[in-house]
Amino acid sequence: MEFGIWDLRFGFSTMSFLTPLFLLGALAVALPVVFHLIRRTTRERTPFSSLMFLQPSPPRLTRRSRLEHILLLLLRCAVLCLLALGFARPFIKKATNVDPTSAAARRIVVLVDGSASMRRARLWAEARDRVQSILSKTSPADQVALFVFDRRVNPLVTFEQWNATPAGDRASLVTRKLAETSPGWSATHLGNALIIAAEALTDTAGKPTLGPRQIVLISDLQEGSRLEQLQSYEWPKGIEVSIDQLKARLPSNAGLQLATSAEDGDAKADATVRVRVSNAIESKREQFKIGWGQADGRGFLGKPIDIYVPPGQSRTASVPAPSSGFALDRIILQGDDEDFDNTVFVIPPEQARLSVVYYGSDSEYNAHESLYFVKRAFQETRRQAVQVLVRTPDQPLLAGELDSASLVIVTGSLSEESARELHQQIAAGKTLLFSLARPESALSLARLLNIDTLSAEEAGRPGNYAMLSEIDFRHSLFAPFADPRFSDFTKIHFWKYRRLDAAAIPGAHVLAKFDSGDPAIIEAPVGKGRVLAVTSGWRIDDSQLALSTKFVPLLYSLLEQSGAASPMARQYVVGDVVPLTSSAGLKIRTPDGSELNLAATETNFFQTMSLGIYRVTSAGSPKRFAVNLDPTESRTAPLGADELERLGVPASRQIPVAAHEVQRKARLQNAELEGRQKLWRTTLIAAMAMLLLESWMAGRAMRPGPARTSKASALG
Repeated sequence: MEFGIWDLRFGFSTMSFLTPLFLLGALAVALPVVFHLIRRTTRERTPFSSLMFLQPSPPRLTRRSRLEHILLLLLRCAVLCLLALGFARPFIKKATNVDPTSAAARRIVVLVDGSASMRRARLWAEARDRVQSILSKTSPADQVALFVFDRRVNPLVTFEQWNATPAGDRASLVTRKLAETSPGWSATHLGNALIIAAEALTDTAGKPTLGPRQIVLISDLQEGSRLEQLQSYEWPKGIEVSIDQLKARLPSNAGLQLATSAEDGDAKADATVRVRVSNAIESKREQFKIGWGQADGRGFLGKPIDIYVPPGQSRTASVPAPSSGFALDRIILQGDDEDFDNTVFVIPPEQARLSVVYYGSDSEYNAHESLYFVKRAFQETRRQAVQVLVRTPDQPLLAGELDSASLVIVTGSLSEESARELHQQIAAGKTLLFSLARPESALSLARLLNIDTLSAEEAGRPGNYAMLSEIDFRHSLFAPFADPRFSDFTKIHFWKYRRLDAAAIPGAHVLAKFDSGDPAIIEAPVGKGRVLAVTSGWRIDDSQLALSTKFVPLLYSLLEQSGAASPMARQYVVGDVVPLTSSAGLKIRTPDGSELNLAATETNFFQTMSLGIYRVTSAGSPKRFAVNLDPTESRTAPLGADELERLGVPASRQIPVAAHEVQRKARLQNAELEGRQKLWRTTLIAAMAMLLLESWMAGRAMRPGPARTSKASALG
């Protein structure tokens, strides 16, 4: 067992020991001394003559003990010392100075956590101090890179910048770059950051790396860190991760998140928002207040709600809007030690108004006709209000009705003028759903498609009923049903349909067929738009389509794919990409008041890096969306110590790499040197020789000599 290394320097050599604790056995030299000091009464009997003629005299008392047989005592002490010396495994080496800077050049990536959880008290200041400590232990031959990460990885100092900087200015370069940075509001994507750091160490530009390679991770290592990318990553060999974990001064933390979107629920429901309060498992607080907050986030608008959340648990609550007309945009939590995650921003729902033009002669009150089901399929919700404009085939449309329509549905025959007007709208980009209610309606379909002729015939009742088969689930119309749980259309029975030749339509694509092989739904392009022709219908006399659970989703899927502007999502987390319908002339005002102009080619907004309300202004009505903290950042409990190792990352919480590497190499070299010298054998042989000499001398000392025998005879 190796306890450590002791050095005794003399001249130019050094006596060292691999197991110096065995030297404590030399304390046993006290035993021979004690034994020599103990006076024992002799057991020999010596015959003596009568004492009657001698005068009695009292014995002389002395307090002084006298050592006898000094050479024998020294031999016994030497044996014990040699045994202790042998078990300590001594070896001799030349005196050398082990300098950490003499080791091979190291490549180190310092990975600093800059996520929202690092905004807690003193964590960022401690992270900067840890970086300074690492820089103080580097040598001019070392290479250091500094990365700050949250949802993305920001390389503040690369290896190239480090090498291009003079050796005396490198530490100040890193210090200056780190001082210009502060924690953001993004989530902790630790797995992605470790992979990027490992790739930076493996990329040596064709030059072999002989020195050690290491990632020094400085983070609070909170439980909400994302590690899923490490599951499919094979960690490179020779790269170790040293974890320098920061601990928050106050362990208590409660986070506030939206439980449900404010856009959900009935259109006429009250303006209430459901929020969730999550309390950390090591928290010391459990009583909190929540409510709508003022613009500065310091006080409540109206009376707050008291909520009790035990440590390690979460609770949801509904926050109603105050009765007075305040500008509501945030809900706040009070009673927590850390306030970085105590605010959520909320956008009241804005209803999108769409219109659908219906061409047909049926009544909306007849439960057997198509219009009856169309009217009831488009229900008003908090997100959408769809208005169905009903027009008979001979009734002219008002100006602008077709231009603003998101979808056109035709279930009857059209006049030549109406068909021509609809064809122009379709060619400009509109989507039209045509139900072939009777065979003679094929002429109207031909006019819409701008082809000479198109014929159809009644298929009658094929057996009892027909079913859909060979559905193209890759098409956008049926894509929502691609999941095996929703892809079963066999329960929809069609009593009759019209047989139509899809080959007579240029560019036609059959999206679904009946089990007889006849086309059921045909898509035909017309200019920038398209026509979807259904060879049956959803009237009760034609099929059970309108009574099935697939009818409403099909209509909404068609409405979505028709180019209707779907309402912009209102809730995002920091770092999310916000899709924009059009960026021409768009300006976005950020929460800090700055205004960003988007280029005409941009269709996405990427700069959602701060919390708050973003306002999108354009030629139309302005839009707003809220950006909140990722809920995972509120999970501030420390991550399990073995979680990274379970994912294949060789992580350790040990001393800095320079001292550790030097000590490890010194121990290996000393063990190898001691194994070659084997001085312990010499000490044990010397101990055995002295033990034999001590035994001989002890036996000689106990043997009665001639002088003692003659003296005893004279006394007798």
